[in-house]
Amino acid sequence: MEYVFLLAIAVLILVFKDRPVMVLIFEDGKLIKTKGHIPAGFLNSCKDIAHRAPFNGQIKVYKNRFTTKLIFSKDVPVNVKQKIRNVFPFASASKKAGHKRA
Repeated sequence: MEYVFLLAIAVLILVFKDRPVMVLIFEDGKLIKTKGHIPAGFLNSCKDIAHRAPFNGQIKVYKNRFTTKLIFSKDVPVNVKQKIRNVFPFASASKKAGHKRA
């Protein structure tokens, strides 16, 4: 009985663990650490944005079956967040693809 309980806890930890597909960490406008497969164009754009408006902080990208999310640390300024969202290659559309209004 004890083993079943421990196994259930282990499964819950694995399922709910914080596992982003990409991580970028900036310090004083310089990229100091990356994790995951980051598209070259997005990486270069982020470096350029950080060079023009130096900031400290972390950017995490989460992906599931339906959407891709950008999560920023509190240290990232609002205007920099918007610039990074604008160059992010996996823009999520709120409408279904193929449906256009006249």
